[in-house]
Amino acid sequence: MVDTRHAVLDHIRVNGQSTVQSLAEALGISPISVRHHLTSLQAEGLIRVELDRQRVGRPKHIYSLTERVEPTLPNQYHTLALRLLDELKASLSPTQVTAIIDRIAATVAARYGDPQVGGTLEQRLTHLVDVLGAEGFMAEVSHVDDQLVLMSSNCPYTSIGQHHPEVCQIDTALIRTMLGVSVEQTSCVLHGDRNCAFVVQE
Repeated sequence: MVDTRHAVLDHIRVNGQSTVQSLAEALGISPISVRHHLTSLQAEGLIRVELDRQRVGRPKHIYSLTERVEPTLPNQYHTLALRLLDELKASLSPTQVTAIIDRIAATVAARYGDPQVGGTLEQRLTHLVDVLGAEGFMAEVSHVDDQLVLMSSNCPYTSIGQHHPEVCQIDTALIRTMLGVSVEQTSCVLHGDRNCAFVVQE
């Protein structure tokens, strides 16, 4: 997103709502340019517009942000996550940290139901691939040397995992919890491998 678009969103965020004229004055650009950016942002669902009918003069268009704009705004989620993990590891034993990670995996698994009930292992793996996709993984199931292998070509925790490799345990714990079978991780993106691979065994 170009700087002017960011500036438009930021001005609306700070003020709660804005008009074309107030944006033009604050950003030092023409009303035509403001309208161009507002039209584009509205088409993307990032802002909404309401008509303010006044007693005197023409109605004003009032622009405000939608909930969809949140991911586009600057944030410090990554820094916060690192600081929280720093504090957890400084305050708790490795066993306690592992227990927390296992509970996180169990909570995520519970959100998507219980795939361990009924169905073959491959059917449960298919469901698991959908779950991992919703959690940010690009996963697929392959047959390698008569073994079922779950592979993910990316890791949504890469930047945090470089500082706290313990987060990799979330993947294994989630897969084990969802399938109810033994899981062995044989490769890891954080270790320089091309993908994260997990051998699944009945």
